Amino acid sequence: MLAQLPPVLRDLKLPLRLQLWDGKEIDLGPNPTVTMTVKDPSAVSLLNRPSLGTLGTAYVEGRVELTGPILEVIRVGDALSEALVGDDDDSTPLRQSHDKATDAAAISYHYDLSNDFYALWLDREMVYSCAYFPTGTEDLDSAQQAKLHHLCRKLRLKPGEYLLDVGCGWGGLARFAAREYGVRVFGITLSREQLALGRERVEADGLQGQVELELLDYRDLPQDGRFDKVVSVGMLEHVGHANMPIYCQRLFGAVRAGGLVMNHGITSRHPDGRPVGRGAGEFIDRYVFPNGELPHLATMVTELSLAGMEVVDVESLRLHYARTLEFWSANLEANLGKAAKLVPEQALRIWRLYLAGCSHAFQKGWINLHQILATKPRADGSHELPWSRADLYVR
Repeated sequence: MLAQLPPVLRDLKLPLRLQLWDGKEIDLGPNPTVTMTVKDPSAVSLLNRPSLGTLGTAYVEGRVELTGPILEVIRVGDALSEALVGDDDDSTPLRQSHDKATDAAAISYHYDLSNDFYALWLDREMVYSCAYFPTGTEDLDSAQQAKLHHLCRKLRLKPGEYLLDVGCGWGGLARFAAREYGVRVFGITLSREQLALGRERVEADGLQGQVELELLDYRDLPQDGRFDKVVSVGMLEHVGHANMPIYCQRLFGAVRAGGLVMNHGITSRHPDGRPVGRGAGEFIDRYVFPNGELPHLATMVTELSLAGMEVVDVESLRLHYARTLEFWSANLEANLGKAAKLVPEQALRIWRLYLAGCSHAFQKGWINLHQILATKPRADGSHELPWSRADLYVR
């Protein structure tokens, strides 16, 4: 079987050891750091054209085993794929259906996996979105607290204001904004597991009078401008290209004139919104985020503008998300035994690849993360923002 391997494999000098089901081994370079054990003879053919998608699927299905530090597994796998497949960046843009039932099912698939599983690797507030590292030296808990402050400062939250939190998750941001900035918060999610734990934490913090969390689709948001500010974190990825106009219109209708809207979400590298190449995007759509689609920054700016908002500030946190995911991956790797008791084996394989792979993807610039601040101008064109950003960085 070793003779069937593409000759170019021997020329790559990768720190990779191939091990076959019969115990035979070949080192593709000196001092291997990663071992790929081929358990299924038919999987040998994958090495002729090892896309990221086919390699990931083979691991998830148990046809191959990958041993070694998980970030190194991803790095070596990417190098192997790039050498034999090339820098395939011509994937077709996804255009998927996003009705309420489909979106609810996709959210449930991803977020209702297990609250205890997520708690193993997230920060203590269970903030499942990109953290913010003011100096780059912060630990995960500190960086997530810094992110929450960063969002609240950008929104210029003031005591007594009414904040809409779209895609509120386990309520970390909602409770933080209520506690630290004195606002009332209405948060919505489509995950029943998140809602249940979020409400428990609101009650435990004694914030029932300030924070209300509901199971609600963004398309059903009130359109009477009752909210002073709107924040949407990690929701953008689930909206879909076709529904981006209605998503932006719903945010516009929910906020009062003069109010602010903050959208924090993952964005595509490509202006046409195509997924990550070499099969990685298809792998994520199949196993991690069903029906997920990433718009380009330019698309978001366009749709927010067409909805009637004025984009006033944009910040990329791409490297911040790479580091966040590195923390998450390390936490999961340190708790594999506990995780194995909470989720099925295949799910654990998916999440190990997903967290480490996404850290690599953000580090390489395959995807980005943008915070986009917009305002709903008053009739005379005015808004409430200060003349500079200086207030954002006052401690």
